[in-house]
Amino acid sequence: MYRRQIVKLKANARFSTICLHAGQEPDPTTGAIVTPIYQTSTYVQEELGKHKGYEYARTQNPTRSALESNVAAMENGKAGFAFASGMAAINAIASLLKSGDHVVVSDNVYGGTFRLFDQVLGRYQIAFSYVDTADIAAVERALTPQTRMLFVETPSNPVMRLTDLPAAADLAHRHSARLVVDNTFASPYIQRPIELGADLVTHSTTKYLNGHSDSIGGVVVATRDDDIEWLGFVQNAAGGILSPFDSWLVLRGTKTLPLRMVQHSANGMVLAELLAAHPKVKQVHYPGLATHPQHALAVRQMRGFGGMLSFDVGSLEAARRLLNGVRLMSLAESLGGVETLISHPASMTHAAVPAEHRAALGITDGLVRISAGVEDIDDLRDDLIQALDLI
Repeated sequence: MYRRQIVKLKANARFSTICLHAGQEPDPTTGAIVTPIYQTSTYVQEELGKHKGYEYARTQNPTRSALESNVAAMENGKAGFAFASGMAAINAIASLLKSGDHVVVSDNVYGGTFRLFDQVLGRYQIAFSYVDTADIAAVERALTPQTRMLFVETPSNPVMRLTDLPAAADLAHRHSARLVVDNTFASPYIQRPIELGADLVTHSTTKYLNGHSDSIGGVVVATRDDDIEWLGFVQNAAGGILSPFDSWLVLRGTKTLPLRMVQHSANGMVLAELLAAHPKVKQVHYPGLATHPQHALAVRQMRGFGGMLSFDVGSLEAARRLLNGVRLMSLAESLGGVETLISHPASMTHAAVPAEHRAALGITDGLVRISAGVEDIDDLRDDLIQALDLI
C-alpha cells in the first residue's frame, strides 16, 4: 500500500529541471501540463478488489503524490510524505521513537518544535537533550546508549547557527541513531542534507517551498526502507495529510524555487551588510558574512546563504520602534514568502521557549528577524534605514 514514489527523470537531471518536472506528467486524460487538483474523497473501483491504485483520499491522492515525489527528488531521497503542517511532519518523524528513547536536539530549534518535544512528547517518557549542535564534541557528550535520533536545524532559527552535517551524520550513525535535519531555513536549493549523510529531512512547506504565503503544510523525505514503510503507515493511520489544493499550491511554488532563492539570497546579503555597518545594530547573524563564526562551514555545505537573518538592536524598546516603523516590510510571523517579513522572535516565534533559555541562546528582547523577500533591494534598504532612524 505504501509504495515508493518513482521519479521519472533521467538520473543526471539538474536541480532546476527536477523542480519543474519531478513527479509530474501531463494529465493522461486531457494532456494538461499542470497536475490537476484531485478534489475527491474516494475513488470508484472497477470491480470488487480491483482499483486503479487509489482507494480513499486519506491514504492516496494523485496531487499529493505528485508533490511528495517532487520534493523527494529535490532532496535526493527515496520517498516523501506531505502533512497538514510542518509540525505535523515533525510529529510523524517523532512517531519513529518509543518510550525510553533519547533524542539530542539543536538547542536553538524553532519554538514550535521545542514546545512539541518539551510539553507533549515528554509525557510519553521520551527524553530530549538540547545541545549546541554547532559543537560536535558537545553533541557526542550528550549521546547515551538510549539515543535514537539527532535532530538538528541548520541554519537555526533565529540566530543562524550551523551544524556540520557530514560530521553530525558520522557521529549519529556510529551511535546507531538517525540524523534528522529541518531544512526549512535553507531549502533544498541551498542545502541538501541527504547528500551530506542525513537519514530524514523535513520542511515546513509553508515557507520557501510554497513561497507565496498562501498555504500551510509540511513534508518529510526519507531514505531508509523501514522509515518509508512506517511513515506511510502513520500518514494514513493518523490522517494528518496535506490537502489536494495545498499540495497543488506547493507544486506551483517549487517550480520557481531556484529563481526565488537566488533573489532571496542576494537581498539577504545586502541587508546583512547594511546592518553590520549600522551604528545602532549591536550584532548581525547571517552565515554569508565573513564575520559569522561558521562562515567557512556555510561556504562548504551551502549553495548561497539564503534570505534569513537576525540582528540585535539592544533593547525591547528599540526593537519596538523599528518593528512599528517599517513601511514596506510586514510585521508578521512565518518566512520564505516573496514578501519581506520582519518579526520579534522573543515574543512571536519563540514565545514558547522559557525566558532563561532564550537568553542563553542569544534570543534577546532586542533581537529582530528578517525574512528577505524578492522586492527591489533599494526599496528594502530605504525602508530599513528609515526604521532604524526611529531608534
